[in-house]
Amino acid sequence: MQSKFSKKTIDQVFEWDVQTWSKVVPFWEEHCDIKPGLKVLTVGERGGGLSLFFALKGCHVTCTDFREFPSSIYELHRKYDVQNKIEYVEGVDVSKLDCFADETFDLVVFKSVLGALSEQNKQKNAFDEMHRVLKKHGFVLFAENLKASKLHQAFRQKYVKWNDYWRYFDLKNDDYFYAKFTKKQFKTQGFIAVFGRTEQQRGLLAKIDRIILRAIPKSWRYVLFGVLSK
Repeated sequence: MQSKFSKKTIDQVFEWDVQTWSKVVPFWEEHCDIKPGLKVLTVGERGGGLSLFFALKGCHVTCTDFREFPSSIYELHRKYDVQNKIEYVEGVDVSKLDCFADETFDLVVFKSVLGALSEQNKQKNAFDEMHRVLKKHGFVLFAENLKASKLHQAFRQKYVKWNDYWRYFDLKNDDYFYAKFTKKQFKTQGFIAVFGRTEQQRGLLAKIDRIILRAIPKSWRYVLFGVLSK
C-alpha cells in the first residue's frame, strides 16, 4: 500500500529535489512490506526526514548520524508527535556499525549518504555492515547519487562544493557492493531536474524528466533506488 502523506510532509521527508527523490517511496513499497512494528535503522539522518517517514508508518526507528543532531530534527519529530517512536544515536559511522549487534533490524534505510564516505572500499564496508545488522529476510532500502553523465560531472565540479570528496555510485563498477544480499531490485531516476537552481525549477524540470526519461540511458541518470533483501 502506498503512503498517503500530504505534499508538505513529503517535502519535509525529502527536503531537496523532492519530485525526483520522493519517487523512491512507491518503489520501496512495491518491493517491501513496510508495516507497523518493524525495527528500522536510519543512517545519515541529520535532517531526520526518513526517520519521520518510518515513524509515521508505525515503525520503531533508531535514527543515527555521524555528527551531532541539530535542534531542528527534534522540533520536526515533535511537530508530528512521533518522538516517542524514535531513538537518537550520534557518532555512528555507517561503515562500522559496531554499536549494533548482529540481526537487530528489520530495515536499514538511507538517502544520499554513502557518497560522503569518499572511498569505494568504505562504501562496500557500509553495505556489509548493513547486511550484518539486518535480521534474516530483512531489507536495505536506499536512494543514492549516481555518477551520471559527463554533463552532470562537469556541473558538479563547477557548482557543488563537496564534489572534491564525494564519491558518486557507478552503475557498472559497484555491483559487488551488494554481493551478500539474496535479492536485489534497482531503479534509476532523474536527468535534468537536478540542474534547477531552486526547488520550484527542479519540480518543473522533473515533469520534463517524466516525458524524456525512457530515452535517457540509465548510466546518464543521477539517482539510484535500491531494495536489497538478506
